Amino acid sequence: MKILITTDTYSPMINGIVTSVNNLYKELKNKGHEVRILTLSHTGEEKVEKDVYYLRSIKIRIYPEARIINFLLHNKLIKKIIDWGPDTIHSQTEFSMMIVSKYISRKLNIPHIHTYHTMYEHYLNYLFRGRIINKNVSVKITKLLLNSLDGIIAPTEKTRKILLKYKVNKPIYVVPTGIDLSRFKKEISQKEKQEIINKLHLYNEDRIISYIGRIGVEKNISEILMTLPEIIRQFKNIKLLIVGGGPYLNDLKKEAKRLNIERNVVFTGMISSEEIYKYYKISEIFVTASNSETQGLTYIEALSSGCPVVCKYDPCIDSVIESGKNGYVYKEKDEFIYYVSEILKNRALGDRMRQAAVSKADEYSSDIFASRVLDKYYRHIGGNKEVSITLANLIEPKLIK
Repeated sequence: MKILITTDTYSPMINGIVTSVNNLYKELKNKGHEVRILTLSHTGEEKVEKDVYYLRSIKIRIYPEARIINFLLHNKLIKKIIDWGPDTIHSQTEFSMMIVSKYISRKLNIPHIHTYHTMYEHYLNYLFRGRIINKNVSVKITKLLLNSLDGIIAPTEKTRKILLKYKVNKPIYVVPTGIDLSRFKKEISQKEKQEIINKLHLYNEDRIISYIGRIGVEKNISEILMTLPEIIRQFKNIKLLIVGGGPYLNDLKKEAKRLNIERNVVFTGMISSEEIYKYYKISEIFVTASNSETQGLTYIEALSSGCPVVCKYDPCIDSVIESGKNGYVYKEKDEFIYYVSEILKNRALGDRMRQAAVSKADEYSSDIFASRVLDKYYRHIGGNKEVSITLANLIEPKLIK
């Protein structure tokens, strides 16, 4: 099968969508399918690198990393994709690449499947640089876009229920996103561990807990910082690693200074995807206060690395974190402090949780994920397609010559 995956966000950016796209691409190729990725160039330059087609793009001032396709320019790469003739399109984002995907889908009369990764209602207060967008408008746009497609993949039952609440009437399939478990099950040598400790100016006796992921206000990392003074009173050598980058980084640094916990918080900056498993491995606990997740990939990465998780309750992790077995789920800040302290005080408990974590992660392999997604592709290939009026109709003349 010829499969086209489209996304507005791709490498070198690091986030859950990029991880999901890369894992899906790799596993579909391993299963013998012909796969290409159509995305936006982060430099604005049009180019092709192996199976990845980068379209010309321009920055837009709605979010620090946001870009859109330059619709004013004719695009030869889109014509090349059409000439290649994919059998199905799988889009991953709801912006300009969805418009391009819809256009190609209509042009070739092929199914258009979409994964809904992002809960925009959690972003509205700051998405457009502080200009608030009404939630009802967001819901109406989401409904309009998704009802123009053939099928939607929801990473969790939580996401499916929200889309049904939005009155999305196209088939919605729950397919948990998988990860390449082998990347996180690798062992870290004592030498590698010591190199990280030295680089971050830590001590061997430090008790390390980590947040790993995108640093955005929606991740609610400030809640973790606010609990840290109490944990420091119990464990003077506690160190919280905040691993990653994002638009909220400077705000968190200021907050750590305001709380007078700078000595106990280490901001590592961006870490390459090849090295990230090492930071899970040196951590006793992965912590997160986010309640804006649709799939919780970092939770699964932590588990597969053998790192127990202490996280805020979110329906998306109902089947992932088994409280008391591979981590703890909390609702109030006092519970977070208690659970982190319990694991740090009881090394035997931590060891049991590490074993349970690795076992649970096996359910989320990227191979199983790709097989489930393929099943959805086959359900729609050969079916009748409905043609609806979307933005793709309006922009179509500009896309290719």
